[in-house]
Amino acid sequence: MSLDVDFVRAQFPGLQSPWALFDNAGGSVPARAVIDRTTHYMQHRAVQLGASYGLSQSAEADVRAGEAAAALLLGASTRETIVSHSTTMGFGTLAAGIGPTLSAGDEVVVTNLDHAANIGCWRRMAARHDLVLREWKLRPQTASLHTDDLDGLLNSKTRLVAFTHCANVVGALMDVPRIVDVIRDNRQDTIIVADGVAYAPHRQMDVAALGVDAYAASLYKVYGPHLAAVFGRESLLLAAHGQNHDFISEDRLPYKFQPGNVTHELTAGLSGITDYLDAVATHHGLDIGDARQRHEAVFAEFAAHEAALCARLLEGLLRHDAITVLGPHDPDPNIRVPTIAFTVSGRDASEIPPRFDPHGIALRCGDFYAPGAIEALGLEGAGGVVRASLVHYNTLDEVDRFLAVLADVV
Repeated sequence: MSLDVDFVRAQFPGLQSPWALFDNAGGSVPARAVIDRTTHYMQHRAVQLGASYGLSQSAEADVRAGEAAAALLLGASTRETIVSHSTTMGFGTLAAGIGPTLSAGDEVVVTNLDHAANIGCWRRMAARHDLVLREWKLRPQTASLHTDDLDGLLNSKTRLVAFTHCANVVGALMDVPRIVDVIRDNRQDTIIVADGVAYAPHRQMDVAALGVDAYAASLYKVYGPHLAAVFGRESLLLAAHGQNHDFISEDRLPYKFQPGNVTHELTAGLSGITDYLDAVATHHGLDIGDARQRHEAVFAEFAAHEAALCARLLEGLLRHDAITVLGPHDPDPNIRVPTIAFTVSGRDASEIPPRFDPHGIALRCGDFYAPGAIEALGLEGAGGVVRASLVHYNTLDEVDRFLAVLADVV
């Protein structure tokens, strides 16, 4: 069965416009079910939590259901799932808690490929606690990380390694289980942190299968409200220092990492993401097993459709001699997602998106909060890259519209 894109698009009010969205890696439009749950909470549940009266209890149930939905998406327990305002804040809060548990001279490895959310917090942690910082560098030829390059970075003092599951600029997928095995072979108790932000809109997350200690996704890029979910292995979260009020006990998970608590109405809206996935499953006859199994089947449909989009877009881009595509040229969904970065010879990246605006095509350029990657690729003086980022609600017709405009631009 192929994905019924008309059905899918009908679930997103934000798609009922003439714009073709090619900037989804920065944030997807929310599903109608998310909007409905958020609106319902604001209209009928906007009271304080934790009271004995029925309305408060109903409000709390909606918020807790949203937190459970976030945990379900990660494949984690609710005690191990921190709903946060953003991945940057979530990782930053976690880093502030982990730092005091490390010792001066311990070593931390970060990459120059990742989004700054999974670099800056660990760099600051290292500086604050006298840790040694090492950098896992991308190879410019592939615009990707290579596991072999870890050999010279890991040693008996390595206490934390942070890297991305999917490159947010070029869409290349990393073999996380293999990387985890390499790190564990060096030292079993190394804390392993993976950034799943660019992965989560396209594939089902499964933190247990990955074997990582911490993982994060920006749920506003997974058809939800502007929130993030951070997984932390329970033993890691218990050992880390809480970042909430002093009187919040260290065993109060995940609340000790949620200063100011969650945003109630948006958290209640998170259940709309799983509502949407369930609706797609039902429509496509994928009502099989439990929720995780249903969602796995749905994401497989998403991946197949996205592979077709990616193939059409890559073929069109690579047809032009003036265009250089960064990252994998193969649309294989085991290798990449349909987030494609490119440059145009002799043109600053900032010149390209405005040429698409009159045609109703939303496109962006820049470093996409991965300035280290742009610098390593030698593109910081060229305005970065142009990034076309698709998800399953995009269509082949939209790709063809894009390629027709591109032919005039280059």
